[in-house]
Amino acid sequence: MREGLLLETDRLSLRPPVAADFEAMRQMFCDPQVVAHIGGSPLPRADAWGRFQRDVGHWTLEGFGQFTVLEKASGRYLGKLGHARFLRDLGPKAQAEIEMTWTLASGFHGQGYGTEAGRAALGWFDTRGIRRTGCIIAEANLPSLRLAEKLGYREVDRLAGEGGSRIVLVREA
Repeated sequence: MREGLLLETDRLSLRPPVAADFEAMRQMFCDPQVVAHIGGSPLPRADAWGRFQRDVGHWTLEGFGQFTVLEKASGRYLGKLGHARFLRDLGPKAQAEIEMTWTLASGFHGQGYGTEAGRAALGWFDTRGIRRTGCIIAEANLPSLRLAEKLGYREVDRLAGEGGSRIVLVREA
């Protein structure tokens, strides 16, 4: 983990996750609005714990990962956003191993937090020398597709899946 790593924007603080973030993250993944395009149902506690451990482990193994996003003024947990090496197939056109992902609690949707946090995370990540990243977003998740575009991602492919079509996007640093 990157001890002491802290990114700040006008409204936000981004840092690697700590144990105290788990409950807020778990609650976020129980919100039907949040999970509508990522599985469709609330995440059981054990699955949330596994996801949280994966987020923490990324920092240890890769030197990067998902940031916990906090509202600076209140300290409230807004969500998580960052990069990960999930080793999942993004299709032949992506040519990217590392993905950028984001999940914000529903009370913070539509306020520009994703763009603000995303730009901060990309600014930090781009210094790592990795030139191409991807992301995969459900076709019906229009807010996330708009955010991806604002962050410089462009569509390169579409993949059929159980929950419908998913759009594969890439970004060159």
